[in-house]
Amino acid sequence: MRRLADLYETLDQTTSTNAKVEALARYFKEAPPEDAAWALYFLTGQKLKRLIPTKLLVGWTQELTRIPSWLFEEVYASVGDLAEVIALLLDARERPARTEELPLSVWLEQRLLPLRQLDAAGQREQVVSWWHAMPRRELFLLNKMLTGELRVGVSSTLVVRAVAQVAGLPAPSVAHRLMGTWTPSPTFFRQLVSQDVSDSDSSRPYPFYLASPLEQPPGDLGDRAEWQVEWKWDGIRGQLIHRKGSVHLWSRGEELITERFPEIADAAAALPEGTVLDGEVLAYADGRPLPFAQLQRRIGRQKLTPKVLAEAPAAYLAYDMLELGGEDLRSQPLRVRRAKLEALLEDVPRLPVSPVVQAATWEDLATARGEARERNVEGFMLKRLESPYLTGRKRGDWWKWKIDPFTVDAVLLYAHPGHGRRSSLYTDYTFAVWNGTELQPVTKAYSGLTDAEIGRLDRWIRAHTREKYGPVRSVEPEQVFELHFEGIQSSPRHKSGVALRFPRIARWRTDKKPQDADTLDSLKELLHASG
Repeated sequence: MRRLADLYETLDQTTSTNAKVEALARYFKEAPPEDAAWALYFLTGQKLKRLIPTKLLVGWTQELTRIPSWLFEEVYASVGDLAEVIALLLDARERPARTEELPLSVWLEQRLLPLRQLDAAGQREQVVSWWHAMPRRELFLLNKMLTGELRVGVSSTLVVRAVAQVAGLPAPSVAHRLMGTWTPSPTFFRQLVSQDVSDSDSSRPYPFYLASPLEQPPGDLGDRAEWQVEWKWDGIRGQLIHRKGSVHLWSRGEELITERFPEIADAAAALPEGTVLDGEVLAYADGRPLPFAQLQRRIGRQKLTPKVLAEAPAAYLAYDMLELGGEDLRSQPLRVRRAKLEALLEDVPRLPVSPVVQAATWEDLATARGEARERNVEGFMLKRLESPYLTGRKRGDWWKWKIDPFTVDAVLLYAHPGHGRRSSLYTDYTFAVWNGTELQPVTKAYSGLTDAEIGRLDRWIRAHTREKYGPVRSVEPEQVFELHFEGIQSSPRHKSGVALRFPRIARWRTDKKPQDADTLDSLKELLHASG
């Protein structure tokens, strides 16, 4: 545990990418495989299911520190991190100078995970005894694990670089081995850093290649003939795998979603062994995609009834081939992969090929882009025909040329503190539009402002608070913001009757008054126009 606490502190205290990679590599080189596997689990963004209810942890802390509920809530609102609040409050008590050092794997496998088998009294006895015996740094880390919120300020890309450096392997090979579902065990970590490139897990997907937003005129990309253009589909991106007699459908978020789309799995079972496709899961009927809202009916449902399957039929629109006959095709140019894809999927039900948009010039494409919303798509994907299939977001060969977002001018009504480094600032906002003579909340947004704007708005919020509801502040309805969003749909769960998709702050409209904000009726007009 102490070694991971040292690493956590080092990563938190530097902004240097190279320093972070060096610290990670040093940890993976020195830690035993059973500890390195668990550290890797947390560093790549995975987390334990919450071991103990938050209410119990808060109650035990208040008992030990004799701090009243109102003061605990004030401290929590200021700090913004429960694990840190508990560690800071308990640190005021007498702490041990040094404690017995136990390996991270022992802490997790022999102490923390067995907590699930205990009743509340047994959990309290164990946790409080650890709190009494641990110094603050390790106590903070323990609390992070207890709450299931251990997140470290490094990207998966840096973790992959560090492991690749220790193993002497190419970073793409390490990234591939970390895809999918894996168990943090010494066996897994040894296989991860092994020079043996074979992989016994037939379900494992490849790392996804991600496009970059197109921020320059498409004509700057050069000869139109060197680029393949497709519609940018509005669904769930996923890899469809058929290996060793089994079909696996992985989302880009590395979630196995095969059982949610049985019609796609049935169609993929007819593909040759050793086939991996990249594509999009869509609600799809009569040869065209349906609105994303219909696909959402399938997402998260535990039981797929005949009615749901009929209302939201799904298809897998394939746009790349990554493996065929067990051969990794990613290093081959797109034009070759595309030809193989078209030959394989000709007239295969439920597995149509994403069509190539035919337009002779960039100007013709710009005109065709105007049809995007009518087609229920988000714009274009531009892919260089000679491009290999890379890992992650590599600029140059793949671009997404999205349509302009919807916009609305809305009034700030409520503000909530942020998280982590921004826990002392108000960074999460609720916005409203006019519904007659009243302001109706319609969405929340938290991205889009600069650090300077966040600081300035935070000061304004504190000076113009009307009421407090725990950590939330109701503010005077004076500030207008232009919001951008990708889509809108009707929603009986929201009092406004609408839900905005991917809302973000475009700019602070200091030139506008609250009465200049849009109306709920104008939003509903967008709803009808986009439907």
